[in-house]
Amino acid sequence: MHSKPLALTVCVAALIFLAPAARAAQPAGDATAKLIEGAKKEGEAVWYTTTTLDQSQQVVERFQKKYPFVKVTLFRTGGGPLLNKILTETRGGLNAWDVVVGRGEMVLPLIDRKLLATYVSPERNGVYPDLMDKRGYWTAWYVNGYVLGYNTKLVKKDDVPKTYEALLNPKWKGGQISVDTEAFGMLQGLIGVWGKEKAVNYFKRLAAQDPVPRRGNTERVQLTLAGEYPLLLAYNQTIERMTQRRAPIDWLPLEPVVIQVNPAMLAAKAPHPNAGRLFMDFLISKEGAEMLRGFQRIPVRNDVEPDPPRLFRGFKYVIESPEGYKNFEETVSLYNSIFKLR
Repeated sequence: MHSKPLALTVCVAALIFLAPAARAAQPAGDATAKLIEGAKKEGEAVWYTTTTLDQSQQVVERFQKKYPFVKVTLFRTGGGPLLNKILTETRGGLNAWDVVVGRGEMVLPLIDRKLLATYVSPERNGVYPDLMDKRGYWTAWYVNGYVLGYNTKLVKKDDVPKTYEALLNPKWKGGQISVDTEAFGMLQGLIGVWGKEKAVNYFKRLAAQDPVPRRGNTERVQLTLAGEYPLLLAYNQTIERMTQRRAPIDWLPLEPVVIQVNPAMLAAKAPHPNAGRLFMDFLISKEGAEMLRGFQRIPVRNDVEPDPPRLFRGFKYVIESPEGYKNFEETVSLYNSIFKLR
């Protein structure tokens, strides 16, 4: 574990560490000038993303204001459907996209099919080193943290469970805890730090508390506010949005907090490679991170504080690296079995 912020990283594929050092990059100004010249000729970039449509559109508008010679075509959907769209298009011989921002479990399938290009953007200098692939296949754009939320009218702060073990207290049995039906990454992350046996055993004990499984973070936060259940495991920024509106809900970290990465990636056969790289640069730049902060998401640059800082500061965490999804199908099956979802 280390600090700034404190972290414990899930083991990643050994080949990342064996990759040769990147070649010395040309000066950032020269590289950007060449990208801009190439992007002007291409005139377009295609962005596939899982980021909410209203926020994605604002990013596109800001980018096009800065680079009016590039028209960005935006397509937004969920993580599973987006991966399926890319794979279906590829089988049909269509290479339609330049940049994709999705969920971590998309990375390995795309790498395995040689659909990702390596790109070591000069903007990566501002990103935390444990939130990027050293080869350049992916760079985190933002992260989500799984934390424990609670209805402040139903649970006094002193009574809120402060550890994973405390969440297993019999007082929280019988519909007192909300869990996401698709929080597979939380199990995957804890397997990485605790080991499979301990993590699976913990989740079985959690399931024995008879929690309420339901899909979606935003909806479950609203139901917690309505008093449906006093506790929920959900993304901290989703809860924080309501906390800042003075709604009766707050959260605290159960250490280690599992941090889910939402990576940005460049297509290996990008139809607009220069415009795609220029757009990637913008996403992971300080300006792009400041937009994320304005969206109340968690940026990953060391020169942009989250709002509030506690979203990614002051607690121990484990990064669920995209390479950690190597046995993801098994984890999904385990999770569904534990909570009797399938």
